[in-house]
Amino acid sequence: MTLIHDLTAGLPAGAVTIDRVDTMLYAHDASDFVGRTGAVCFPETTEQVCHVVRTCAKHDVPFVARGSGTGLAGGATPLDGAVVIVLTRMNRILEIDPINRMAWVEPGVLNLDLTRGVEQSDDLFGLHFAPDPSSQQSCTIGGNVANNSGGPHCLADGVTSAHVLACEVVLSDGSIVLLGSEGSEDDGLDLRGAFVGSEGMFGIATKICVRLTQNPPHVRTMLLDFESVRAGADTVGAIIAAGIVPAALEMMDKLCLQAVEAYIHAGLPVDAAAVLLVEVTGLPHQVEAEADLIARIGREKGARHVRVAQDEAERALLWKGRKTAFGAIARIKPNYYLHDTVVPRGALPEVLDRIYEIARRHELLVLNVFHAGDGNLHPLLVFDRREPGVLDRVHAAGEEIVRVSVEAGGVLSGEHGIGLEKKDFMPLLFDDHDLSAQIAVRHAFDPIGLANPRKVLPSPAACGDLRHVPEGAWI
Repeated sequence: MTLIHDLTAGLPAGAVTIDRVDTMLYAHDASDFVGRTGAVCFPETTEQVCHVVRTCAKHDVPFVARGSGTGLAGGATPLDGAVVIVLTRMNRILEIDPINRMAWVEPGVLNLDLTRGVEQSDDLFGLHFAPDPSSQQSCTIGGNVANNSGGPHCLADGVTSAHVLACEVVLSDGSIVLLGSEGSEDDGLDLRGAFVGSEGMFGIATKICVRLTQNPPHVRTMLLDFESVRAGADTVGAIIAAGIVPAALEMMDKLCLQAVEAYIHAGLPVDAAAVLLVEVTGLPHQVEAEADLIARIGREKGARHVRVAQDEAERALLWKGRKTAFGAIARIKPNYYLHDTVVPRGALPEVLDRIYEIARRHELLVLNVFHAGDGNLHPLLVFDRREPGVLDRVHAAGEEIVRVSVEAGGVLSGEHGIGLEKKDFMPLLFDDHDLSAQIAVRHAFDPIGLANPRKVLPSPAACGDLRHVPEGAWI
């Protein structure tokens, strides 16, 4: 019996497709990588996910879980005719427990819809889901779990792993396990922690228990503008050194400001070299004291102006500017290539200088908009792919940016994941023994090697001596 016949037998009518348009649509995520799709399935329940996975195991065909496809590292790109398991129909908020501040959701729930679902409940809980990626209007909770996503407001609250209590997971043989729990931490290994950020290599989350966070009683949002990017970067370190950890601390450079202002008309200072968007939260007196100190530090470091949002409408407009930055760059060039490295805060000024120099040398435009508080850089190389030879320059510049970040004591990714994009860079950060240990953990979760293979971990040939690769394991 054929793979398609067996898949169709356990799913609702129309939930399996091999239509050419559909398979092309699901052959890539939001990255520049394009793969090859064998079939696309749209399960609606955990049992249906189990059926698809068991069928793939029976036919020895790899599978790739996918949410909204907003990933930027090729993590949801199917290779070698893999079956794409699209989870967007599993989009129910199953339970909200305001007393214990948690909720059970399906993986296809949109990030922002979870917070809206809590806000719109009959009971005014005053809660929200803290991780807030810039794509939160379209990215899914399942995708957030897969990549351990962050967001502007994760500086103080932590990234996704800090807000996931438990996951119901379908393993690559079709069995179901519960990792973590609603209550205290389980004895033994932290398998929940290992699963969050595993980029689909360990199995598929079909239910997720998330932690909900209390809304702050008071918020102050500020915009500081500078005549140089270095002055803005220096201010970031000075704020943290002063003992303040803001709820958010974001930077946008001049080219980004110009693109965003043309889109949202928020009165942003388009003549500035850079701005810092800073938000502090807490009790009123604490917030006012921290806001005053941040303003004073900013002025000491060269801030020209300190703009304070006067109401919720102005605050929302400033955040709209930050969260629509990636879309706004289409006004400059039609394409962009985005990296996601992390460097120590103290290295921000030097690394940013190197990024601008790299872009100039490769004759490219670069916009910098990033989570400055934790050093999570998002340099956007903007280009027109119709220009002959431009992709070679873009990829060469991207590789240099990664190497510069690692040399400065940084890491390969803060929240977008490794996927296909950075797997060949893993040896820059990990030696053969490190990689062997990671491969062994991957093999423990997925011994048959069908869950999103050939992602994250480089092949032994690319690394040299990987002596502990399990025999027959897909890497």
